[in-house]
Amino acid sequence: MSVKAGLIGVGPVGDRIVRCLKERNFPLAQRLKVAATWARTEILADEEFKIFPLDVTHFEESLEFFKNLDVVFFAGREGARGASITWALPAIERYDCYCIDNGSDFRLDPKVPLVVPEVNMDQVTTDTRLIASPNCSTTQMVVVLWPLHKAAGIKRVVVSTYQSVSGWGGAAQKQFCKELSRLIEQGRVDNCDPSIFPRPIALDCIPHIDRFLSNGYTKEEMKLVHETRRIMSLPNLQVSATAVRVPVEIGHSLSINVEFERSLDAEEAMAILRDPIKSPGIVVIDGPTNDPNAIAVRNAPQELQYPTQADVLQENWKNVVLVGRIRDDNTVEHGLNLWCVSDNLRKGAATNVVQIAEGMIEHGILGT
Repeated sequence: MSVKAGLIGVGPVGDRIVRCLKERNFPLAQRLKVAATWARTEILADEEFKIFPLDVTHFEESLEFFKNLDVVFFAGREGARGASITWALPAIERYDCYCIDNGSDFRLDPKVPLVVPEVNMDQVTTDTRLIASPNCSTTQMVVVLWPLHKAAGIKRVVVSTYQSVSGWGGAAQKQFCKELSRLIEQGRVDNCDPSIFPRPIALDCIPHIDRFLSNGYTKEEMKLVHETRRIMSLPNLQVSATAVRVPVEIGHSLSINVEFERSLDAEEAMAILRDPIKSPGIVVIDGPTNDPNAIAVRNAPQELQYPTQADVLQENWKNVVLVGRIRDDNTVEHGLNLWCVSDNLRKGAATNVVQIAEGMIEHGILGT
């Protein structure tokens, strides 16, 4: 079984896609082909790649990139638009390749499946040439919600996100590091790039991701609403979201309040989420802490353990969703609160698109 694959985009997500393909021993039939807006060489996953130029002014020549490829990954980034609209549909029409898009162009297109493999891989068939991957926060949330929904039926979700700067892209990571340096050296941040964040992010939280809409919510918040409904096939699911940018470089956290149709207490929910068959891609970090300082220093014998954004940078947790703080919400009849964390560049983007391709191979859709 082997696959001829291409990649569009060389930013942080593109780098992680290359890393995932290597680490997961994806069966490449030939060296990965990589394209971006202009010709150059780039280091991706510690390997040098010659970048094929995709230029709309030389459309036919650029379209040759897709010739003989089985699948193409579009790296995209949070909120990015355009690359898949420009190239995916013509490539499919001309060369009949599969395109898996991490960008936002087709996420709400009813003709294009929006896929998280742990939830709805069955939406991809041999006739599906274009597949969309969700927003990074939506991805980690539905991985957690889906097994709980199957157990008790979800009625309503209230979510607050704490999203790292890398969700915006590589330029935001550089901006964040510059701001931190200025803050340390000068005690203040005098200016920032307003095309990235509306105000300095160093040591601050900004409840503003993407553009504001007429309903007072941001596009990022409404993505969590619409994409969750699509992926879980629950068009009437009640979802309310608040999206916040936080001064963390990599890793998104979500505080989720869930109301169910039927009884599901914290103990049962924890057992479900700990079950690798019922809840693939999830690691629970909850229960009594093993930190000796909890008692010796903080005098807190009831202290519990929980995941944080720093945890997803560990090698064994970079491709999963970490869940903790699972507890009953006694203000409603059937309610839970929980906390989940994931690497937005990995499971929120690169890992998810590679897993989609792996699922297509497993189901005999992709590969020879």
